[in-house]
Amino acid sequence: MNFEIPVNFRTALAMNTEAMYKFNSLSEAEKWQIVSGTHAVDSKEDMKKYVENIITAY
Repeated sequence: MNFEIPVNFRTALAMNTEAMYKFNSLSEAEKWQIVSGTHAVDSKEDMKKYVENIITAY
């Protein structure tokens, strides 16, 4: 599966090492689901919360 990771998501992920490791360990389908959800995130602060949620949701 090949998909583009939005810059704002990539930046927020880079700032949260635990979430980044978790994201990288997920299946391609789970990654796609998370990346698809980023399109509904409007602000930098909300993106930070969205990324933090990866740790507990997966």
